Amino acid sequence: MEQSKDRRVMRTKDVIRKALTELIDEKGFEALTVKDITTRAEINRGTFYLHYRDKYDLLEQSEQELIEGLIKILSTIDLFDMNNLVDIKQTFPYIVTVFEYMGEHADFLKTILGPKGDPSFHSLLKAMMWEHLFEKNVIPFIKKENVLVPTEYLVAYIASAHFGIIEEWLMKGRKESPQEIASIMFKLSAHGPLYAAGVIKEKPTCSESDKP
Repeated sequence: MEQSKDRRVMRTKDVIRKALTELIDEKGFEALTVKDITTRAEINRGTFYLHYRDKYDLLEQSEQELIEGLIKILSTIDLFDMNNLVDIKQTFPYIVTVFEYMGEHADFLKTILGPKGDPSFHSLLKAMMWEHLFEKNVIPFIKKENVLVPTEYLVAYIASAHFGIIEEWLMKGRKESPQEIASIMFKLSAHGPLYAAGVIKEKPTCSESDKP
């Protein structure tokens, strides 16, 4: 019975979020009202207020849930797997999963990141990344004491760079597959933009016969 109730709640929230996304696209967030949302979602106001205080709470919860889903994926990274993958230059499977997840939420993300979206979304993203990376430390191999630059700049770089790639991918209509765009992000993340631009060349790896 509880599972059935939970599914109904999830379906209702999905309908409300879809209505929010469409309306932001059409008229911008500030111009829309709760009545607009309930009319588009074909629900009554009472149902809306069971889940959200107002349109601002709806937007905030929607953004937080999106980022928490992303953090949940990142928290599954294993340290051994990471070191191994960097050595053999493969694409992180988790990056593919990230882009698959973003693809599932593409309409909402495109809207939030677009000109009629939420300009504070990037600040929210950075704040939540700080909380999960350094306070809750959901990715155990990232240690504040090991970071080579001030942590606030690291978080700003990760948030801006990674979401810049995601935004470009979404706005272009997701022409690359999750695997292809994951490979692009991996090259940029693991080796840096100067390597990706061909400015810094990869050092050749010594073979056993070359070693002294």
